Amino acid sequence: MKLKLDENLGRSALDELANGGHDVATVPGQSLASATDEEVIEACRAEGRALVTLDLDLANPLRFPPERYPGIAVLRPPPQISSALLLALVRTLAGALTKETLTGRLWIVEAGRIRIHEPSEDSGDPVNRS
Repeated sequence: MKLKLDENLGRSALDELANGGHDVATVPGQSLASATDEEVIEACRAEGRALVTLDLDLANPLRFPPERYPGIAVLRPPPQISSALLLALVRTLAGALTKETLTGRLWIVEAGRIRIHEPSEDSGDPVNRS
């Protein structure tokens, strides 16, 4: 899958996802550091890349309807974050990407689970499932 890592994720996240066979670009590597959320997500749409971020603003499906984008994965670490815990979230994401598609969805990646937000088939209203 084509992914773009936000500027709040480092080299270990890039390496983990790239080693899993994903085509990974980064916000800083594409000179988008300090760009607005709208600019970053539009760059993702233009490139066909799902965004992986820690930015909770991008978890708002009213502001960023997931069906309009190649996918949004928001990593939600516990309050006492460490590089090991962050890498565990990236590994959870990588494992899920082998089983399901992120395209058109919002994934909230937490310790040990992923909450998936997608429009329901009949109403167009969002549904949440774990």
